[in-house]
Amino acid sequence: MFAIVLVGGFGTRLRPLTEHVPKQMLPICGIPMIEWVVGHLADHGVEKVGLAMGYRPDAFLEAYPNGHIAETPYQVAVESEPLGTAGAIRFAVEQFQPKETFLVLNGDVLTDLDVRALVEFHHDVQAEATIALQPVDDPSSFGVVTTDTRGRVEAFIEKPEKGSAPSNNINAGTYVLEPSAVEQIPQGRPVSVERETFPQLAASGTLYALPSATYWLDTGTPQQFIQANLDMLNGKRKQVPQLPDAVIDPKSLITQSVIGNGSEVEAGAIIDKSVVLDHCRIRANSQVLGSVLSEDVHVGEGARVDGCIIGKGQHIQPGELLINESRPEVGPA
Repeated sequence: MFAIVLVGGFGTRLRPLTEHVPKQMLPICGIPMIEWVVGHLADHGVEKVGLAMGYRPDAFLEAYPNGHIAETPYQVAVESEPLGTAGAIRFAVEQFQPKETFLVLNGDVLTDLDVRALVEFHHDVQAEATIALQPVDDPSSFGVVTTDTRGRVEAFIEKPEKGSAPSNNINAGTYVLEPSAVEQIPQGRPVSVERETFPQLAASGTLYALPSATYWLDTGTPQQFIQANLDMLNGKRKQVPQLPDAVIDPKSLITQSVIGNGSEVEAGAIIDKSVVLDHCRIRANSQVLGSVLSEDVHVGEGARVDGCIIGKGQHIQPGELLINESRPEVGPA
C-alpha cells in the first residue's frame, strides 16, 4: 500500500527548534520523528511513502540520500507555495499518481493506530474517504466528527467553541482515500481538507469514520514534543526506543528526561521533564526544568532554565535565570 505523509508545515509553534529543520526531523528519543511515523506505517503493510513537502525539503533529502526512511522507499513532492491540507494532498497525488486506495496522514502525529483495521473498514463500507477518530477530553482545538451507527459521517465541525462540541471524537489525522475523492479538491488555490473537502464528502454521504482509543499525540507544541519523548521513554508506545549515548556524571540528577547523543551533564546538575538534544553541555549545579534544548546548547554553571525553548548553539551564562522564555527570542508568526 502507498501512503502520503504531510510534512510541509513551518512548525511555527515549535520555534526556535524548527528555525532550521522541519518538525518531523526533530528527534523522539534520539530518532527523527519521521522515522517513527514511517516505521509504524511499514509495520502495517505500507510498502512506499510519498512526502508532501514545503518547508526545508533539503533536510529530508540530506538525511535520507539513499531514498529510504526506516527501510521504506520514499518519493517527494515539493510545493512551491502553501496549498493548504487538501491542496497539498491533491498536489502530491498529481505527482505520485496512486491508482488504488491509499493513505494520507499528518507527519507530526504519533499514534499506535491499527492502520490495517482502518483500511479494512474503509473497504467494508465502500467509502470514498475514511477518517480515523480519536476521543479526547477537550475537542475544541480539533475537527470534531459525528457519525451514524454505520460510521457514515453526519457532521464535520472544525474547532468548535469550548463546550459546544456534539462529540469528543476528533479527526486523528490519518485518512484512507480513493483517487476519486481527490478529484473533488479544487486546483490552483489553497484548500482545507478539514473545512472544505471533508464537509463536502460528508454531504454526499461518501465520508466514513472509525473511532480508535489508542495511543495518539499531536506533537505541534513544545509541551507535546516533551510529552512524546517521555511517553516513548516510559513505555507508553508499542515501539521501543534505543536511548541516545550521553556522558552523564553520576552526581547529577536526571528525572523523566531524554539526553541526546554526545551531550555532557556535569556533577550537581538537575534535569527534569526536559529534552536535551545532541552535543549540549550542562555545567555543574545548573538546572534544566520542563524545557527543550536544541543542539549545541551550553548551560553555564549554576544557571537555571525553567519552561524554556532554547535554539541551536545558544549559550546560557553562568548563574543566569531563564523562566518561560525562548532564545533566541521568537517573534510573532
